Amino acid sequence: MSRPRLSCRWHLTRCSRPGSTRPFSHTPRHRTILPVSTLPSRILPKYAESSTSSLLSLQWPSPPRNILIIPKLHAPHVTASAIAFAKHIHAEYPNLHLVFERRIADTIHDALPFPIYTSDPNQFPEKIDLVTTLGGDGTILRAASLFSLHTSVPPILSFSMGTLGFLGEWKFDEYKRAWREVYMSGSRVAVTDLQGPHTQFATSGRTDGEDEGTLLNSNWEGVRGKSMGLTRSSKILLRHRLKVGVYDAVGNNINEQLIALPPSEPQAPRLISGSLGSEGPAKEEQPAPRLFHAVNELVIHRGPNPHLAIIDVFVNNHFLTEAVADGILVSTPTGSTAYSLSAGGSIMHPLVKTLLITPICARSLSFRPLGLPLNTKVVLKLSEKNRGRELDVSIDGKRRAGVRIGMEIRVEGETVGRTADGGWAGGVPCVIRSPIKGDGERAGIAEDDDGWVGGLIGLLKFNYPFGDGQ
Repeated sequence: MSRPRLSCRWHLTRCSRPGSTRPFSHTPRHRTILPVSTLPSRILPKYAESSTSSLLSLQWPSPPRNILIIPKLHAPHVTASAIAFAKHIHAEYPNLHLVFERRIADTIHDALPFPIYTSDPNQFPEKIDLVTTLGGDGTILRAASLFSLHTSVPPILSFSMGTLGFLGEWKFDEYKRAWREVYMSGSRVAVTDLQGPHTQFATSGRTDGEDEGTLLNSNWEGVRGKSMGLTRSSKILLRHRLKVGVYDAVGNNINEQLIALPPSEPQAPRLISGSLGSEGPAKEEQPAPRLFHAVNELVIHRGPNPHLAIIDVFVNNHFLTEAVADGILVSTPTGSTAYSLSAGGSIMHPLVKTLLITPICARSLSFRPLGLPLNTKVVLKLSEKNRGRELDVSIDGKRRAGVRIGMEIRVEGETVGRTADGGWAGGVPCVIRSPIKGDGERAGIAEDDDGWVGGLIGLLKFNYPFGDGQ
């Protein structure tokens, strides 16, 4: 006699045994977006000086946990690479929390089989340990702008996937080696990478015997494998920034009126003693002026106005000149290869402590670009002679405002140096690609200059021959 077949109500129940049914059970959905506020506070790295290099060595006190990933916008192939990168580091390295800007998180969270985090940018400075960018120079500027109100910026690991990529140090096909080095920097511990060929590539030509017998940092004990070696710490270039304040005709700081592009208003900065634009030390009961930091440049321009701008330029409270031009730039050494270069400015090495004043299409042929010490206080004041009543001001192209006659922009270089606790303050710490065996002949080329010189030749085509000289 055959056993009767059971009918199953698939939408609500499933078959278990004759005469019993129970509701479906399922695994909780992992593709969720969580708030950044639930993450632990930021880990502050240390930077060690070297007797053989002007670059600093990155030293983590414990492994970084909260990683902000910023891919180039409107580029599907970059988004796909960001997903591959996120999957790799989440699978290979423990206890990582991956953070994305809100618009990116909404786009990619369904492609990732684990939770990700997001929030408004005002929470990033207190939570993010490390920033990874995938894109061009604009993507790096976008990342730095998220910390434009803060003196401390997390290290930025950048992969060049944009149009030019002069600031991007790493090719994306090196992402496993790049991440391995920055994550383990300062650990002195063993690490594993499940991809055998990658491990062989990343460690080829390096000896780790000097590590034998040394004590390992217990914070990395969960990461196993071949030792990184004492000399394997990531190299850091601290890129100088400008401190910028916009003031009205009576001397009030009006930085709050600058429009953020894209619209995201960071939180107010903490009290800064002796801030630019304040008289004497700041008082505790008074808020400090909102100072923005620029990695590239401050630009003041006539915009759509048909008349030339007339700007009075002061240097350390001394009148320098009356600039009659389409506009004027104050840029950092990093920004010397951006808008300033197109306007005829000089190219400066990023380690040079200077700021540049570059006119944009000046009326006078004798108005040449000018280099000044980094701590110089520059004031650009709109002259009453202006026929156009308002000029455009932008900071790294990310914030803009219109300024009128009598208003002024105060600029000076951000101080970069050691703090009382032995750390470093100021600047944007960028992870520099260190050469490995097989990169080519590098005899006589300093480690500091390797990527910068290569960028001048390969990307900017510095003194490139033409005609029959090619």
